[in-house]
Amino acid sequence: MKYPIGIQSFEDLRQRGCVYVDKTALVYNIAQNGKYYFLSRPRRFGKSLLVSTLEAYFLGKRELFDGLAIADIEKEWTEYPVLRIDFSGNAYMDKTSLEVVLNVIVSRWESLYGADEKEKLLSTRFSGVIDRAVAKTGKQVVILIDEYDKPIVDNVDNEELMEIYRKQLQGFYSVMKAKDSNIRFGFLTGVTKIGKLSVFSGLNNLQDLTIDPQYSNICGISESELRKYFNASVNELAEYNKLSEDDCYAKLAEMYDGYHFSEYSDGMYNPFSLLNTLSSKRFREYWFETGTPTFLVKVLRDADYDITQLENEEADASLLTTIDVAFSNPIPLLYQSGYLTITGYDEMSGIYSLGFPNLEVKHGFLSFLLSYYASARGAGSLLIRQMNSDLLKGQPANFMKRMESLFARTNYQIQANCEKDFHYAMNLVLNLLGEHIQVNTEWQTSNGRIDILMQTKDFIYIIEIKINGSADAALRQIEEKGYARPFARPFATDQRKLFKIGINFSVEDRCISEWKIEE
Repeated sequence: MKYPIGIQSFEDLRQRGCVYVDKTALVYNIAQNGKYYFLSRPRRFGKSLLVSTLEAYFLGKRELFDGLAIADIEKEWTEYPVLRIDFSGNAYMDKTSLEVVLNVIVSRWESLYGADEKEKLLSTRFSGVIDRAVAKTGKQVVILIDEYDKPIVDNVDNEELMEIYRKQLQGFYSVMKAKDSNIRFGFLTGVTKIGKLSVFSGLNNLQDLTIDPQYSNICGISESELRKYFNASVNELAEYNKLSEDDCYAKLAEMYDGYHFSEYSDGMYNPFSLLNTLSSKRFREYWFETGTPTFLVKVLRDADYDITQLENEEADASLLTTIDVAFSNPIPLLYQSGYLTITGYDEMSGIYSLGFPNLEVKHGFLSFLLSYYASARGAGSLLIRQMNSDLLKGQPANFMKRMESLFARTNYQIQANCEKDFHYAMNLVLNLLGEHIQVNTEWQTSNGRIDILMQTKDFIYIIEIKINGSADAALRQIEEKGYARPFARPFATDQRKLFKIGINFSVEDRCISEWKIEE
């Protein structure tokens, strides 16, 4: 089976004979039932392939759709002039970058439909191209814009440049309103829907498909599609990894499924990760490896966001679908970029519950956050695996040495509130520990709350943390409060070995200054 990994051209995909998950019935519905659309989806989720499919459809390339659902629905196959804008693949780093990219795009159109030397501005050239395309073909034009938000998002740290780009795009896109009668169809995609930018001030009739239940599966791969198109591949993957078929499907779902784009939609698989897994026969964090959320972490810190709430967030529909230009609220940004997804919905209140879609996103994002909140070089997946192994083997001293190393190299640039960062880093470590370790924070006992309780099949760890205190004081509190009584003989019959760990964190030194262990 040929997997279309990295292929964003529908024509190329079909000519190569790659497997294609048929979305063409939805393409037909969009084309026939409206005029201007917007769709937000995370990166690597098939937006560009969808735009390319729309392009092939409106160009009337019927032969590319043989055997697909749309071939039995569409009868006319009318060819329209298609004007496609793709902002991906370019860096927008100075005042002229966007103008250069737009000039290349418009020049290409002019080579097809003619130019007028009196048209000097990009907007007037765009307008002229539309008129000449209609005059030349006798058909209205189709306008497809891929990654419309990239010039803006690339420069959220540069307000001056962002404003320059906003004005350039606004002037360019305003042509679409003025030439509405000459436009058959318009479709825009991006990772985010940025509000209050007035980029599309003229297109106030954009139909937003982002959380529309009818189109929740227009990008990505559903469970039923996975079983329909890739069952043989899943069996090969299962055999290679010595798993049963059912266990293999379960592991794929745990790793890559779980994206929900409306309140009652089926979960969707990340197509990039899924296809890479089926091709390589290895379970890895492919999506996360293609990009790091540095900008997202900056937004979280600037907004003073409590990262311990990441899996317990709530939002309403308006918050999910529009991002404020100031990026002052990280929740819609986390949702639209794919780091959080819909996990529940309350019909009475209209409130959505949000959480991580799958293990790939959770592990990748939390690991990146850990390296940011603890030490730029001290954290990583290997360190977490080693910590996990230490706890499973009953080696708390090794665990604490690794924990200590997280704070051994202080990053003064990012650690403005080191006490908060310490608590966040501890929370991240606990969330990243494997499924064989049960972790409870603020665990309630009859005499108080245990800071951290960790349990494995063979061991119990009770951890008390002091800030600017001492490890002895932490151990003394464990003893005086009787935190171990529910687990230790003669008060309990638990046969597991129990460790008491006292930790002191020094705010002044920004590190774990002392720790002690008692059995």
